[in-house]
Amino acid sequence: MALLDLCKGGIDSEMLQLKTLNDEDIMEEATKEAFIIPRGPQAKAYMAHLADPKSDVHIKFNYGTTTLAFKFEHGVVIATDSRATAGNYIASQTVKKVIEINPYLLGTMAGGAADCSFWERVLSKNCRVYELRNKERISVAAASKLLANMVYEYKGMGLSMGTMICGWDKKGPGLYYVDSEGQRLAGKMFSVGSGATYAYGVMDQGYKYDLSVKDALELGKRAIYHATHRDAYSGGNVNLYHMKETGWEHISWCDVGDLHYQYKNQAKKAV
Repeated sequence: MALLDLCKGGIDSEMLQLKTLNDEDIMEEATKEAFIIPRGPQAKAYMAHLADPKSDVHIKFNYGTTTLAFKFEHGVVIATDSRATAGNYIASQTVKKVIEINPYLLGTMAGGAADCSFWERVLSKNCRVYELRNKERISVAAASKLLANMVYEYKGMGLSMGTMICGWDKKGPGLYYVDSEGQRLAGKMFSVGSGATYAYGVMDQGYKYDLSVKDALELGKRAIYHATHRDAYSGGNVNLYHMKETGWEHISWCDVGDLHYQYKNQAKKAV
């Protein structure tokens, strides 16, 4: 009952419908591929209480990141920053926001780090099970649909995830956006996070479908750099990947401070 005491009576035991678990119940819960959510049919009401600004005890997350992925003639470029923030506090400068699902699939991380990491690891397991059952790799469309269906079951329960699923299958390069509301969109270019508008500005200026591999990688790197320069919640390093027919390749991990002086020197020489 310590949780109820902490909440100062905001949530009562009737809403939670608490019960004692025996060993069999605990094992059953452990084998389920899902979060253990508050018991009872009023779980959504419980989560709403925690997010209510008028509540004595509430949870409010502030997010900040920049992730980018775009298709071009030679595959998909995926670029992200590496800063993790908790409100105005910089929690880390070295977060790996590209999640390697399998050798032909990548996912990006925006929103809650725990949510993105957990659900994309569950997706990785399900993609492997699909391969074993069907003797072929799962398509990018099917993988993104699996993820969307899984998180849709928890809609309104406090998940925070805006991810891009990138890969290569029989149809060629694939790119999908999936969020924690179950929304799933196919597209040629997506940028997610607080610095996305800055990244889109650079992409609008330099993007063409027939870019060379070198130019496409440089464009992705430059877009993330400019986002980190203008957005206080993005920064750290630029993590760059290239998805091609033979699978993904990690290209570079560049400190944005070094890129700042590199681009500054290039601008001086161009004048």
